[in-house]
Amino acid sequence: MAWARGGVSALAGLLAVASCTAGEGPRPGSMPPATYDGVETRLLDDDLVNFRVRMTGVATRDDVAAYARCAAAQYALIRGFGFARHVRTSVQEQGGVWVGDAVYTISPALPRGLQTLDAEVVAAACAEQGIPTV
Repeated sequence: MAWARGGVSALAGLLAVASCTAGEGPRPGSMPPATYDGVETRLLDDDLVNFRVRMTGVATRDDVAAYARCAAAQYALIRGFGFARHVRTSVQEQGGVWVGDAVYTISPALPRGLQTLDAEVVAAACAEQGIPTV
């Protein structure tokens, strides 16, 4: 599964944050836990969708890409499609706010390409990891 390859480091980061105990605050000099600050979707064509995600407290660019991937998977399901294919993702950080700009195609059948997502599987993995979707 192509999504698993890119999501490994994001999952490791999420597990590191999740391993903190409830009474523990951030350690001096450590990153605050990631906060998911919203997803904007824009339909570019019948099957082409742009996702802009915002986060703060991000450890890596992969965290932002994972958030966009989760949004794409849920969006595909909402629209009645079972699959998505990653086209591109760009990530920028400014003043501690991370913005991801991702484009995915959505389709009812498995699309051609290497970076395809089974929307149901990815959305379930996102829910297990605590990553919000659309």
